[in-house]
Amino acid sequence: MAKLGKRTKAAREAFAGKELISVEDAVALVKANAKAKFDETLEIALNLGVDPRHADQMVRGVVSLPNGTGKTVRVAVFARGPKADEAKAAGADIVGAEDLMETIQSGKIEFDRCIATPDMMPIVGRLGKILGPRNLMPNPKVGTVTMDVKAAVEAAKGGEVQFKVEKAGVIHGGIGKISFTEEQLVQNVRAFVEAVAKAKPAGAKGNYMKKVSISSTMGPGVSVDLASATGN
Repeated sequence: MAKLGKRTKAAREAFAGKELISVEDAVALVKANAKAKFDETLEIALNLGVDPRHADQMVRGVVSLPNGTGKTVRVAVFARGPKADEAKAAGADIVGAEDLMETIQSGKIEFDRCIATPDMMPIVGRLGKILGPRNLMPNPKVGTVTMDVKAAVEAAKGGEVQFKVEKAGVIHGGIGKISFTEEQLVQNVRAFVEAVAKAKPAGAKGNYMKKVSISSTMGPGVSVDLASATGN
């Protein structure tokens, strides 16, 4: 068994015996024990009582975090003509059509969010096997297939986070930087949890939200009291 470093050992001792605590206490604990030499991300994981293999139990959506993510988001937009100009003016990092498709097909993916106007979807559709597994495929349900390119680009740049349940019924997300204030992180946690709660699918039966945990990029996780996480 690998020997634990001093930092890891100290963090685990600080977290020992602390479970199902309030959002405020959980954020304070994670923030106080994030000792990496870089600005770690506050990460959240939600265990849901759904089986995403069934279409009526799929959970996906988008949330605009009140304090942003603290991350620079690179945005690619599939558009032509005036809409391409609109995307560039709004701050999109990459704008194109067939040329962008060919760049992606070559394996060059230098963006974190992909947006497309509806008329571009026949082109974008050819990239499903590349963009889909990376959760980058534009989708009207989360506002990334739209004629309002300006608003979509600004939202992506301004701290909007997409979420999608994984096979095991878990949703992960990065919801801020450890350098944020405790209050800012608490607000972001609650906004994310609330968005997932509102995205409850029709086919979900029984206990929908089973567990909420937060951690820093390099630190251990702590479970959060569900009532506190939802603000109830």
